[in-house]
Amino acid sequence: MSKPKVAFFDFTCCEGCQIELTNYGDADFLELLNHIEIVEFREAMTERADHIDIAFVEGSFSREEDRARLEDIRRRAGVVIAYGECAASGGINAGKNDTTDYKEEVYGEDADMPHLASHVAMPVAAAIKVDYAVHGCPMSKYELLDIISHLLHGKTPCVPNYPVCVECKRRETVCRYELDDHCCGQVARAGCGAPCPADGIPCEACRGFVDQPNEAALKKVLMENGNLPERWAERKSKIFAANYRSDAVKLGE
Repeated sequence: MSKPKVAFFDFTCCEGCQIELTNYGDADFLELLNHIEIVEFREAMTERADHIDIAFVEGSFSREEDRARLEDIRRRAGVVIAYGECAASGGINAGKNDTTDYKEEVYGEDADMPHLASHVAMPVAAAIKVDYAVHGCPMSKYELLDIISHLLHGKTPCVPNYPVCVECKRRETVCRYELDDHCCGQVARAGCGAPCPADGIPCEACRGFVDQPNEAALKKVLMENGNLPERWAERKSKIFAANYRSDAVKLGE
């Protein structure tokens, strides 16, 4: 029986999730390679396949000219998975969506170069149908392996939709607010195992938000318990979760 054909693609991103993937040289990932055939992966090979069983797409959809390439991937692939927060939600790239002068601030006199033209940063799902998402910046190796394993066994992958606070409680991690710090864990999507609060680092919601997050409560607790100024509390979640917010700019508007 032939192995499922797997491919990896990238769009607007730092390609950090793909680089992270090439670092997975431990037994778990090497064992996975015994069960799949990687047929496209720009970071490691030049070959191209006509048919793909599972396509992993990294990076946000931020240029209309990328739509045709995404549609081609969708046509060739049986399952499409957005992996990494840029592909899942727009990620850090979505931080530009509510400003108009970001190109001038970043590129200065080169801001009008044609290859810098783009629309608002959106998830891959804004252009094509996506079957599953692997959240995170970068995505978790273990979640990626878990999703692939589920698909290989004919099972439906489970993507967490509960807050990081749940995982902190499971680890018996002292809440950052009890230590006079701030944290976005009460609305951040879990699935990472909450390593940051356990290491004394506030959760920045790098996996985006849970569905229907209470943004007003987040701002309030960041100000009253996290001691952040109102402007910081208001914009804190825009680092990774700009497109999850109720004030997110929508494609085409």
